[in-house]
Amino acid sequence: MQGSEAWHMARLGIPTASNFGKIVTPAGALSKQADAYLHRLVAERLLGRPVDETDAAWMERGQVMEAEAIAFFELQRGVDVRRVGFVTTDDGVAGCSPDGLVGDDSGLELKCPSAAVHCGYLLDVEPRRYWPQIQGALWITERSRWNFLSYCPELPPALTDYERDEDYIAKLAPAVREFAARVDEAHGRLAALIGQERRSA
Repeated sequence: MQGSEAWHMARLGIPTASNFGKIVTPAGALSKQADAYLHRLVAERLLGRPVDETDAAWMERGQVMEAEAIAFFELQRGVDVRRVGFVTTDDGVAGCSPDGLVGDDSGLELKCPSAAVHCGYLLDVEPRRYWPQIQGALWITERSRWNFLSYCPELPPALTDYERDEDYIAKLAPAVREFAARVDEAHGRLAALIGQERRSA
């Protein structure tokens, strides 16, 4: 279950789709945030626990409203949403936590933001900043379509469908794999250094 201790441990220290934008930008270039994200993942591996840098208040709001948002989406589209935990590539190098899987070929990304942020989604019918996350989820789950829903009960929903972009995934997938290899190398170096210092102390 997402948010459980087992879920946190399953994704510990590996690149996840929600952070793929810190590896590759929506335009397909390498992100300047990659080093900071690498440091965070290495810290998680060394500490054996998540290094949480998210806003807890808005995460809690999202969790509370998520069931309502999913019920709205199911009614709007006439579909059933299957909840899942953490999905990885076959080799476990990277993963994603879809808010739901729809049928055999689609997925769902939910946002339950403030009214101000939601208005931004309504004005920007294709929020490109989530492009790495959405295409990353399509790559990992091997699905063809992803639904993006921003839900704010007081305002109309912002609902967009995204198709799989093979050209973008062809840039994203190798960049994520190369980044994961860098995380492995950095973790190995630091673990050896820490072990050496402890032996000499």
